[in-house]
Amino acid sequence: MSTTITLTTIEALRNALQPHRSQKTIALVPTMGNLHQGHISLVKLAKQHADIVVVSIFVNPTQFGVGEDLDSYPRTLEADTELLAAEGVDYIFAPTVEEMYPLMPPPTQVLAGSISQQLCGQSRPTHFDGVGIVVTKLFNIVQPNVAVFGKKDYQQLAIIKQLVRDLSFDIKLIGGPIIRTEDGLALSSRNQYLTEQERSIAPLLNKHISQLADQLRQLPIDQIEQRFALINDTKTAINQSGFEVDYLEVRNQDLTNIDASATEKAWVVLVAAWLGKARLLDNQEV
Repeated sequence: MSTTITLTTIEALRNALQPHRSQKTIALVPTMGNLHQGHISLVKLAKQHADIVVVSIFVNPTQFGVGEDLDSYPRTLEADTELLAAEGVDYIFAPTVEEMYPLMPPPTQVLAGSISQQLCGQSRPTHFDGVGIVVTKLFNIVQPNVAVFGKKDYQQLAIIKQLVRDLSFDIKLIGGPIIRTEDGLALSSRNQYLTEQERSIAPLLNKHISQLADQLRQLPIDQIEQRFALINDTKTAINQSGFEVDYLEVRNQDLTNIDASATEKAWVVLVAAWLGKARLLDNQEV
């Protein structure tokens, strides 16, 4: 069994990966640490598609807005390392902020345009700009053949697909399915912000959007008024369950159409809702 090696500098990681490049494929799984079984499912996917797996652990300050939970975001490198070693990960890349950003804030930006200004971008207007630069840097540092991201952050995955296309990265992107608890809650590092009572309510978010997805499947695609009525009814039901809905939207699956009145055949229901201190994300493809 191979030993998992943790590296903290860009130079050390590049030097470690260089001998593998000619004959082996390399996969990257970017994370902010505080790992759970959702992350581990992405690692397992990466191992299926590549010979060498690199997991980055970096709480990226550029994707946190003013007043967000950058300082309190859980940092659990020792426990994360044990989890990843048990999965046979080859390299953990755990850089400091200074290593990733010699100047802070970084003067160079990677902007995603209109796709980043909807949904989560409405309430977190600088978030995806921060995602854009950190993912671009990780892609340049690791130069992977494959990169794996979870579908729970559906908008993030769509933006990274656009980034790979527009910046001509020679990388195969893989979207890992949402991993849920037995009661349906999507796994997230921020779930630990939930109180016991909130945790009992949290699975209702998925229940409501699953019902909406089922209703949309049965609705003729030209029934636009009924579609909006179903969305509004679901939003009301989620709020009445104890959440505070940030957004509940129906989009086409690449998020390029931001008008839910269009007659698409494939949709995705996307939701973000506050429950106490936790902002929960979920989605259902239709």
